[in-house]
Amino acid sequence: MKKLLISLYVLMGYGTICAQGLPTDGPLTLRPLLQQLGERLLKGKTGSIVAINPANGEIICLATNTPKGRDVRQAIGVPREPGSTFKTAQALTLLSEGIVDMKTTVACDNGITDGNIKVGCHKHRSPLGVTDALAQSCNTWFLMTFASMINDDFMYESKEEAITRWRSYMQSMGLGGPMHIDIQGEQGGLLAGVDYLNRRYKKGWDGKTIWWAGMGQGDVTCTPLQLCNLAVTIANRGWYYIPHIHKNTKNQRYLTKRQTKVAHKAYGPVIEGMYMAVEKGTAAGIKTSYPICGKTGTVENAGKDHSAFIGFAPMNAPKIAICVYIDHGGFGADMAAPMAGLIIEQYLKGTLSPKSDRRANQIEGMKLQTR
Repeated sequence: MKKLLISLYVLMGYGTICAQGLPTDGPLTLRPLLQQLGERLLKGKTGSIVAINPANGEIICLATNTPKGRDVRQAIGVPREPGSTFKTAQALTLLSEGIVDMKTTVACDNGITDGNIKVGCHKHRSPLGVTDALAQSCNTWFLMTFASMINDDFMYESKEEAITRWRSYMQSMGLGGPMHIDIQGEQGGLLAGVDYLNRRYKKGWDGKTIWWAGMGQGDVTCTPLQLCNLAVTIANRGWYYIPHIHKNTKNQRYLTKRQTKVAHKAYGPVIEGMYMAVEKGTAAGIKTSYPICGKTGTVENAGKDHSAFIGFAPMNAPKIAICVYIDHGGFGADMAAPMAGLIIEQYLKGTLSPKSDRRANQIEGMKLQTR
């Protein structure tokens, strides 16, 4: 039956996907029904849907679309600002370094003002701890705590040491550079380091100069593949296999378990925050009977904002990790999160409920601007 489904999928356009950068040699790990649903949801949009099996690093969905058709570079070769999805990695780093703990709270009155700069935030109660800051995606919490890490002259001898330490955590989670997956065209991304910051900010820099990275904007970019792998590391509580698309690979690169630098104790609060984001936070629209952990991202842009989401499910026995990134899709909760919820349901349940299928039809019919 599986071979029949794959054969049918080839007839339905799989060869065309391969022409846009996916390998054609040997059996692939992609799940045909997920690919079909992903392509259905991406119609009329520019973006990508990446899903990985956390247990083994197999890429089970790699759907992309552009005005010119499918292009795998949308998922692996075009680093983008991650927006608030990146707050998960920030929280893991801050907790690991002891910059914050479960008692750390930050006040937020609809945002933060610093001189002529005003950064807005969702309306929520105040102050918030780390778990609620993730659930409510509080910009103020992450801007201030990240800046405090870089400016902490007690923990670190210099801001250069602080940013280097921060960067090492991010790299251990698969961010900042190519992971050397088995698909051509992979690109890395940007993680602000000392040399880069000295070149960009010739008059000097500190935590306030680069605090935008605290909320996934500014001096940080990632590919959707990397963001999906970030979700894998959280689902697995600190480890991952390099994502790969060739089934039954014998290459030890893809069979070697890799550990992050994150302290094990940091995962509990972050996972709880992601769970609460779906239960009653920014991603509550995809709440379902099985526990999904997720983080929305709304990426500020010259035109309409980009919509992003990362997550995994189920919470304590993860079988799928996902990243959805839609250009000009607006709030992460409006476009990316519902698409992720449908992909997760298809994978865990084997089919969409009638209600979910109607939602998929609605999303399929949405056409977004291309710039």
